[in-house]
Amino acid sequence: MGLFTAIASGLDRKYGWDRLPKLVGLVTIAYLRKQLRRENLFDTGLVKPPPSPPSDLNVRTIDGSYNDVAQPSMGSLQTRFGRNVPLARTVPEREPDLLEPSPRFVSRELLTRESFIPAESVNVLAAAWLQFEVHDWFSHELDKEAKPFEIPLADDDPWPQRPMTIERTQRDPSGNGDGSAPTFLTSDSHWWDASQIYGTNDDFAARIRDDGGRLRFAADGLPPADLVQEKDLSGVAGNFWVGLGLLHTLFMHEHNAICDALRRDYPNSTDDELYHKARLVNAALMAKIHTVEWTPAIIAHPTTVKGMNANWYGLLGERLTKRFGRLGKSDVLSGIPGSPTDHHGVPYSLTEEFVAVYRMHPLLPDEFTFLSLENGKPMDTRDFPELGALKAREVLLEFGMPTSLYSFGCAHPGLITLHNYPKFLQNFERPDGSGTIDLAAMDIMRIRERGVPRYKEFRELFHRRPVSSFEELTSSAKVAKELREVYGELDRLDLMVGLYAEPLPKGFGFSDTAFRVFALMASRRLKSDRFFTNDYRPEVYTQVGLDWIKRTTMRDVLLRHYPEVAPALHGVENAFQPWSRVTA
Repeated sequence: MGLFTAIASGLDRKYGWDRLPKLVGLVTIAYLRKQLRRENLFDTGLVKPPPSPPSDLNVRTIDGSYNDVAQPSMGSLQTRFGRNVPLARTVPEREPDLLEPSPRFVSRELLTRESFIPAESVNVLAAAWLQFEVHDWFSHELDKEAKPFEIPLADDDPWPQRPMTIERTQRDPSGNGDGSAPTFLTSDSHWWDASQIYGTNDDFAARIRDDGGRLRFAADGLPPADLVQEKDLSGVAGNFWVGLGLLHTLFMHEHNAICDALRRDYPNSTDDELYHKARLVNAALMAKIHTVEWTPAIIAHPTTVKGMNANWYGLLGERLTKRFGRLGKSDVLSGIPGSPTDHHGVPYSLTEEFVAVYRMHPLLPDEFTFLSLENGKPMDTRDFPELGALKAREVLLEFGMPTSLYSFGCAHPGLITLHNYPKFLQNFERPDGSGTIDLAAMDIMRIRERGVPRYKEFRELFHRRPVSSFEELTSSAKVAKELREVYGELDRLDLMVGLYAEPLPKGFGFSDTAFRVFALMASRRLKSDRFFTNDYRPEVYTQVGLDWIKRTTMRDVLLRHYPEVAPALHGVENAFQPWSRVTA
């Protein structure tokens, strides 16, 4: 460990980076990230042979291959999730220890929402945005052939089936099967490529396209139902709801607006050229919005706001970088876009630990009130199940896009903490009719079965000051007592529960331990992707495309396609923060 990294680690452990002066805190985080890159990236191996190269290497492939031309399969569909902790620490516990304490018991005792606890610094669009992005980043297949987990239930548990069952995750079939650390394959590419819109197979990609490189809309002005949700509601599509409908519609319109701008300046372009350039621009715009708008909104500490902006613009800041462009190759000074690609010694992939800390379902409120854009008065209130996959289109057509966006912009999501998990997700009826699940119990089980360490070990592996008791973890005597009653020993504390129990840094919507994973992986998703680094240039994107990304914010996207929401965005700097209420 270098001297400055050791100093940063010492300051962080003694005081916490969030309690240091902003500049010192920023430097501390920068050196902690160096340590994380050196000590928290582990390769699980690449077993997939490379496909045939595409005819044009300046486009994103549908399966994510050839992002790294030297290692064409890296990050593509059906490749392994990596790890942020040593592989020897990722061997799941054996049953029955794996099932203790019962995930259902944890769900009922520690996660059930007693009353809604709002996160007042952000709006519900921020919750929808997270799911919109997660659908681009990762998903696992379930093992339909294996015997499911049998979850023990308490005598007073009203769950209708005994025992509760949870399907197992499909393990990588190329694994060695000797009981060592398991590996799992992704059903999406690992790249930040907007696959939630553009799809992951040639058939879908062809069906969603229209003439002129544009994307296809139905006669009612919404994306075609069979393409946004797909027809199979048993998988990720079963999680579809109004919030996702809003963002799918918005960014499909944005793709078409980018297409039109490209056609005006490059009238001799083919449909394929327009489509692929627009996809590059749209995906990069989403990455920028997530980096410099969504993340600073949900972790609104002054140090992290500056740090996330530095990921995109560098320490020189947005104004200088926009005015003068890059000053050299350094991503520290001028930001990651356009800097050299760097995998930091480990082939790029998303990780199981990254998946684990993004389990943030408390963000969802129990109900949504639709507000009039004319006078701000409530029009109707719907429970979440009334906004789900089977009814989302009906609701969007009933209230319209502008009213729905405005209503989501004014509402608060839930705080990511204990006793704030939505009850409807603990008794969630699958839209495909295959049964009922407790999603909270499933979240707990997924983290355990994939070999992600439990909280105490995980915290230490991410270089945080160790804690030796529940009282050290939380300042609430009530919470410490509850945790002890459920777990008995700190070593058994589930990662997700520990993350929810932590005291939060100022302005944060999620825990400091989770932030360590993001500090590492947020920049890695940009720095490893050649379309954000070596190939972030006019020859690949066009100058029109780069200018579009440079000048566009989430607010601009909203106003471009739904100018009716302008009064609600007056004076609102970040579209993921609460919007202004309109009055008659």
